Amino acid sequence: MEAYVSLNIENKVGHIEFFHPNRNSMPSDVLQKLSETISAAGNHPDIKVIVLKSEGDRTFCAGASFNELVEIDDAETGQQFFSGFAKVINAMRTCPKLIIGRVQGKAVGGGVGIAAAADYCLATQYASVKLSELSIGIGPFVIEPAVTRKIGKTAMSQMTINAEAFFSAGFAKEKGLYGEVFNTVEELDLAVSSLTEKLASYNPEALKEMKAVFWEATDHWDALLAERAQISGRLVLSKFTKKTLKRFR
Repeated sequence: MEAYVSLNIENKVGHIEFFHPNRNSMPSDVLQKLSETISAAGNHPDIKVIVLKSEGDRTFCAGASFNELVEIDDAETGQQFFSGFAKVINAMRTCPKLIIGRVQGKAVGGGVGIAAAADYCLATQYASVKLSELSIGIGPFVIEPAVTRKIGKTAMSQMTINAEAFFSAGFAKEKGLYGEVFNTVEELDLAVSSLTEKLASYNPEALKEMKAVFWEATDHWDALLAERAQISGRLVLSKFTKKTLKRFR
């Protein structure tokens, strides 16, 4: 299967699904398409609530595409790549409709950022999380505001410093990244369906106003995440990072 981002509408619920054959990693084209699809769903008159999910059952999102990162040879290209994650997070932030994250498997790096930018996440027990960026010579700079907003600076720091460790879905629930954790994907899907059906029946104006309240004091994120993308774009050129990425390519 080739990488894709799709949008399907069922009973006033917009289902956005992304896929990449390499553990749902995120190259630039997928990031661009995802941000565009989120914005389109937010403006679609037939959509009352959005579900964001990925294909497969092992990994929700493996984060940045290492194959693309290792090819970056100048700071401008590096900034452009990491700006892709900034655009996705900001599209989720400014989307006027609630976004429910369906996290069926592991989330790494940028995948944690995407989960954190959802308004509410439901997950399975297999949805452990990891912020691995320091171990490859960069850092979770772009996603940090979204992750810190959701789980707090202390938990975010723990995950960042323990860059090679997976933290359990239970940890993620305890810290507020996940609202609920289920034993199976089947149970997860039933819960997602039940929740979104209820939300789609609520007053859309109230949902829109509540979304705005959830994201108060984040209007500066367009500039902030662009600055963070510049930092990551510079660090990805370091000898340490280049050497490390080649091992994982």
